[in-house]
Amino acid sequence: MALKLVLLAALIAVARAGVIGAPAFVTPAAATPLAYAAPAAVDTDYDPNPQYSYAYDIQDALTGDSKGQQETRNGDVVQGSYSLVEPDGTRRTVEYTADPVNGFNAVVHREPAVVAAPVAAPVAHVAAPLAVATPAYGHTIAASYYG
Repeated sequence: MALKLVLLAALIAVARAGVIGAPAFVTPAAATPLAYAAPAAVDTDYDPNPQYSYAYDIQDALTGDSKGQQETRNGDVVQGSYSLVEPDGTRRTVEYTADPVNGFNAVVHREPAVVAAPVAAPVAHVAAPLAVATPAYGHTIAASYYG
């Protein structure tokens, strides 16, 4: 145990040795820079007034998926809306705007279901036996899966 204490004291002494000999304050005139910073790269693709407009619409009769979105941006002002049919058949439409003065604002509208979305009919499935084995002693073993 005494050996461990001696080793711990030695480690602490070695760790503090660099701190004790260092000057407490270095004047800025005495400090030398290690490296000079390179000038910041200029982004040539920067657009100070970005503009775009896009839209999409999905109407999938097989799955009943119905949704769409449109958005337009002119500088820092964004306007758009999106809509979708929720699982209960109602249509939710969200109209939104965003700008530096007012931030993001959205208005949500809900329309009642006009026609319920079609529900896929369940598929009847009868499983056949997976394997039939005849052991050497004459008994038949059958395994089936009823999923």
